[in-house]
Amino acid sequence: MMRFVTTTVLAIGLGLAAVMPAAADKLPLNEISGYLNKLKTAKGEFTQINDDGSISTGTIYIKRPGKVRFEYNAPDSGTVIAGSNTVVIYDKKSNQPAETYPLSKTPLSIILAANVNLGQAKMVTGHSYDGTATTVRAQDPAHPEYGNIELKFTGSPVELRQWIINDGNGTRTTVVLGDLQKGGSLPNSLFDVGSPGKTNR
Repeated sequence: MMRFVTTTVLAIGLGLAAVMPAAADKLPLNEISGYLNKLKTAKGEFTQINDDGSISTGTIYIKRPGKVRFEYNAPDSGTVIAGSNTVVIYDKKSNQPAETYPLSKTPLSIILAANVNLGQAKMVTGHSYDGTATTVRAQDPAHPEYGNIELKFTGSPVELRQWIINDGNGTRTTVVLGDLQKGGSLPNSLFDVGSPGKTNR
């Protein structure tokens, strides 16, 4: 069941519009970097479109830098946790041990970094605007083989709306975010990669 989250999730890509609008309408990379760096804690609902076309839903918890938690609703009922530089995938329906991956080897690490700098050389490989939203495609400049993440933002004010993770194996996972509740305190225990734990929503 949880094979679709092995890339760890986040984003949706947009095709280039036939006629590009004025460049002034496209969010600058430094403004997007600033938004991500100011995003310390957030919680919200998400819808995930998996590579096979199936759809999952759940709640996401973000605590930057380095921490995110995806809790999947039934019938999936799994949990994905990133913390302590590790991503762990818990599948309640499986008798197999939890799957673990280094966070640094997933495109998710780009937006969870302590200092997001999309102006870094060879990090951004796509930057477009479709008349409504700005889409940025980014990768680890040192390891493009780890895949990339496509981030979709709207402006006034800047908000992260969707993302797509294209992993190094060719799997594409889309996450559409609901309204994020920003700020507030999220306990570090939510991001304990040693145990999926429980949350009180």
